[in-house]
Amino acid sequence: MKRITIYSGLLLILVIGLAGCYKDIITPDLPKDPNAPPQQVSFSSELKPLFNSSCAKVGCHVSGAHHPYLTLDVSFQEIVNGGFVNTALPKESILYKQIYGSMGEHMPSQADRQKVYDWIRNGAPNN
Repeated sequence: MKRITIYSGLLLILVIGLAGCYKDIITPDLPKDPNAPPQQVSFSSELKPLFNSSCAKVGCHVSGAHHPYLTLDVSFQEIVNGGFVNTALPKESILYKQIYGSMGEHMPSQADRQKVYDWIRNGAPNN
C-alpha cells in the first residue's frame, strides 16, 4: 500500500510538472520592407491630418511661412503643383527627401513616413 501511495504521488508530481511547463514564443515585429509593393493610402483621410498635425504648426508650413503650405485646405495643391513629388522617381521627390532627412524629426514614425512614400509611389492621387 505504501508503494502505491509513493508511485501515485510521484505520478501526480510528474503530471503537475509537465502540465506546468509552458513556453511563450515571442516573435519580434519585423520591419516592413520599404520597397515592397505600395499600400493604398488616402490623401484626404490619412495624409492631410498627418501633415496638419506634424507640419502645419505656427511658423512652419502654414500659409505665409515655408513652402509647401500644409494646412488642410491647400496641402494637396501645394505638394503636387509645387513640384514636391516626383512620381516617376519617388525617392527623388523633395517631400521624400525632407521627411527622411532634415524634417524627419517632425515625423518620427516610420509607419507615417512609409505612408507618404507609398502615396507618392501610387502616383500621388487626390483621393
